[in-house]
Amino acid sequence: MLCPVILKGISYRLIPVLLPKVTVVGYNHKLRILLETVVEKIAKFEVKPERFAVIKEMVTKDYQNFKFQQPYQQAMYYCSLILEDQTWPWIDGLEVLPHLEVDNLSKFVPLMLSRTFLECYITGNVEPNEAELMIHHIEDIFFNGPQPICQALFPSQHLTNRVIKLERGVSYFYPAEGLNPSDENSSLVHYIQVHQDDFKMNVTLQLFALIAKQPAFHQLRSVEQLGYITVLMQRNDSGIRGLQFIIQSTIKDPRQIDLRVEAFLEMFASKLYEMSGDEFKSNVNALIDMKLEKHKNLREESSFYWREISDGTLKFDRRECEVAALKQLTQKELIDFFNEYIKVGAPRKKSLSTQVYGGLHSSEYKTDQSEPTKPNMVRIDDIFSFRRSRPLFSSFKGGFGHMRLPLFMGSSLNHSTEAVLQCSPSPFGFSLLLCFTAASVSLLCFVFATAFAMLLPLFSLQSSEIDSVIGLIFCVAASNSL
Repeated sequence: MLCPVILKGISYRLIPVLLPKVTVVGYNHKLRILLETVVEKIAKFEVKPERFAVIKEMVTKDYQNFKFQQPYQQAMYYCSLILEDQTWPWIDGLEVLPHLEVDNLSKFVPLMLSRTFLECYITGNVEPNEAELMIHHIEDIFFNGPQPICQALFPSQHLTNRVIKLERGVSYFYPAEGLNPSDENSSLVHYIQVHQDDFKMNVTLQLFALIAKQPAFHQLRSVEQLGYITVLMQRNDSGIRGLQFIIQSTIKDPRQIDLRVEAFLEMFASKLYEMSGDEFKSNVNALIDMKLEKHKNLREESSFYWREISDGTLKFDRRECEVAALKQLTQKELIDFFNEYIKVGAPRKKSLSTQVYGGLHSSEYKTDQSEPTKPNMVRIDDIFSFRRSRPLFSSFKGGFGHMRLPLFMGSSLNHSTEAVLQCSPSPFGFSLLLCFTAASVSLLCFVFATAFAMLLPLFSLQSSEIDSVIGLIFCVAASNSL
């Protein structure tokens, strides 16, 4: 049965992630009422024991069903677990969940909200002053009053997005057996880490991916028939850019698939070197057209801007800047980029292969485990020991202070739109507000980033336990909100 607010053209979502997010969407004349209702429910959250039991069972089943994901999804999960510093394995959450009770959740909620950072994004048929009033109302609920629920984070407590920096000239690989023995498929994610967010490097990587995508599919999927799922795509981890091959197969085991990926790169090198000037220009123009294509709807446009906010890059004129960089890119620079970062044996190449062995290749897994590794290859036996041993890229998030960002006008939607960007520190933290006018609907997201490092010793919970508790809080809150 649909929630009544959805039937009236407005809806909300509470997303239980490490940085819990609330999204409110719909017709603007009632949206503020819905937002205030949801926020007040969170501020005055109470655990209902009967709902807690039901939702705890649902969350537990979600964790248990993780092992039934397809092998390529498991390989992508392992890749993220290795690369992203603030991630925890699903099995830890599954182990913690049976021990979480109503009392644990009731005690944790005020602790979680005690120190909070707020980020907001508003777009649609909302005037700038009305958007500011919405934010002030949220701030009043959480930060003002005789006994405020929340206090500002200390500068040292702002959460960051840190990504593992792989070593140049080294190929890392992580082999694992599939979590579902009855699934015959094996899978590989072959990831090449390239650079931290930079307009010129971004477009060079994007252009290479555009040129190589179809030949990769043709060779690995159509000619060699490795598997139905065969993809070459870009990867962006909080501003750290790279390239990844994702292949799922019953024909070959992951180690053999990895060799076929490298064979493709060697074969593709000659095609790249022999590419004509006209073909190069055609691909550049195609990528420019893709970048200048208007957003199809408000949700798509909102996703673009929210990604800049959530990553901390805040490059809201990204498309225009990358188009300008593309127009200056030469064919020689593309070839030099390939030779330096992508080509097999490239001096600055940094690669990671996560290999999931399916039921048909269990014997190959045991054989590969016993074989010695080749020079310049490193097997990852323990993900967390490996993460602790590697340096990290700097984070775009977490360094907030007083910021002045330029006003920009216009929109990719088919109507006249005015945009105002305001970043303003306050006694209780930092608000980021992006307002659009003259649209038909509105959307608002806000995120609580709590000082988890401070909370852990107080509540005697591990990070994975915090993650599980947050998931329960927002699943329970979503069921209780209205």
